[in-house]
Amino acid sequence: MSRIDAPRVALLAITKHASNQIRALAPKLPEAEIIIGEKFAHVMHDLPNKVIVSRGPLRPQMGGIFSSYDQLVFFVSLGAVVRLIAPHLKSKEEDPGVLVVDDLGRFVIPVLSGHVGGANAFAERLAQLLGATPVLTTASDAGKTIAVDILGRELGWRVEAPKTNITRACAHVVNEEAVALVQECGSRDWWTRPVPLPANIHLFDDFGQIDPDRYKAVLWVTRREIPAELWQRLDEKLVVYRPPEGQEHA
Repeated sequence: MSRIDAPRVALLAITKHASNQIRALAPKLPEAEIIIGEKFAHVMHDLPNKVIVSRGPLRPQMGGIFSSYDQLVFFVSLGAVVRLIAPHLKSKEEDPGVLVVDDLGRFVIPVLSGHVGGANAFAERLAQLLGATPVLTTASDAGKTIAVDILGRELGWRVEAPKTNITRACAHVVNEEAVALVQECGSRDWWTRPVPLPANIHLFDDFGQIDPDRYKAVLWVTRREIPAELWQRLDEKLVVYRPPEGQEHA
């Protein structure tokens, strides 16, 4: 199941205030399951959501919860959440998105898997529903620039590059260093922020138009087969994106 297209969502609470927040939010997220402490389970009557009553401490149950959902929304203090999830962390490719909502419902904080796990996008959705402020600390979100690791994902693009290349390209983007983005195919609808594309991102229609030595990173949207010697020549600069067949420039 795709974490982006049809995420499995759990809302978790163990206090009175948090339970009342979930009670108000849940009808707006009928697909979400509610994990609630036994003391406040009665608050969730008549909701369309599935309600799971947690009996006893949450910590021993965390392993099963952590592996069963794509987005975990804790109405619990941030410090407590960090201690609960720490033993279960694996990698950003495997871990669910983890979010924290403060006790007054003012802020929604993505704690884990903001990009790959979709927590940042889900935080913005939750914030709208709660009338809260999303607190996005990921550099590309805070700086309103492109997210190298998930560029075009909502369009079905597949990223193709060693992790080192992606990490270095991310750093060059957020440090406002010159980056070439070559788009030879695929939809142009990958930039959805309500601000102009940052000035350090230079757009091209064909790889032949660029001098790679002038750029710290090259993001290449293409269906071409890339020779091994080109990968070697560009070293850790190159990140390739593969749009699905039939998706051409809008």
